[in-house]
Amino acid sequence: MTYFLRRAGFFLATLWAAVTLNFLIPRLQPGDPAQAILSRLSGKTGVVSPEQLAAVRKMLGAPDGNLFTQYWDYLGALAHGQFGLSYTYYPYSVSHVVMQAVPWTLVLVGVTQILSFIVGTLLGAWAAYRRNSRVDTVITLGSTFVGTLPFFWIALLLVFVFAITLNWFPEGGGYGGGSSPGWTWLFFSDAFQHSVLPAVALLVTGPIGWIIGMRNNMVQTLGEDYARLARAKGLPRRRIALTYGARIAILPNVTGFAIALGGILGGTVLVESIFSYPGLGRLLLEAVSNKDFPLMQALFLFTTVGVLIANFLADIAYGFLDPRVRRTEAA
Repeated sequence: MTYFLRRAGFFLATLWAAVTLNFLIPRLQPGDPAQAILSRLSGKTGVVSPEQLAAVRKMLGAPDGNLFTQYWDYLGALAHGQFGLSYTYYPYSVSHVVMQAVPWTLVLVGVTQILSFIVGTLLGAWAAYRRNSRVDTVITLGSTFVGTLPFFWIALLLVFVFAITLNWFPEGGGYGGGSSPGWTWLFFSDAFQHSVLPAVALLVTGPIGWIIGMRNNMVQTLGEDYARLARAKGLPRRRIALTYGARIAILPNVTGFAIALGGILGGTVLVESIFSYPGLGRLLLEAVSNKDFPLMQALFLFTTVGVLIANFLADIAYGFLDPRVRRTEAA
């Protein structure tokens, strides 16, 4: 019980620090979004009156007052689930804009992360079970070679070959002009076709870390004294690998997988930018480019909270999977 209570305390303290940093960082950035908007609207003249600036700031709901007052108002707004208006997509609220992009990222990145973890863990365990064999060599060297390739090069190569040359899949976007979002077969089939290339790009490099990590951890685990004792007692090699090796070796991967799932809310900026995919990653890029502080704060907060919650759940899972962790914490 002490272990779980201490983990919960760490989670709450880290969450408060993350919320505070999320409030401070955008305000430390130079520039005024209202000034930037008026500069674009004013064109070549660039003349902006103080009255116009004040009106735009009020229209956008830009914070005023001292920093402490802003922080208190910020915490109150978070408690009510309010993130303000988006400067980029005005007059839509930040919550509306984010909720429009969340399903795209959850489906694309969530599915590919889960598949990458499963495939990578299984291949890593198989390579460790057949270590120093041809299977181990092919899996290890193959994944290492693919890992040296730049990700953007793989994505652009997929676009060039399968979208431009062969014309099998669309070049980008979430869906085509012939369909609109809705619970229809036309929309789902169109969205699936648009998600194939981004998903393949993520799946090419996604399992590599899990393969190398699982393989190395399992090889080290199978070399421990208890594994040697099990072999000396005549236990089958497969049972030793699965019961003793894989169960312990997968623990670091569980933590990494939990953090990766938590990071889904941050989207994948590079993939979504290359394929013009309407997810959270591209939304974050637009927010940074347009100095959309409310949207940036919401996206950073979602990402941070997602990672913290996932890490907390991984700590809880650790406590159940490996009782030694609880005993060490109690001591």
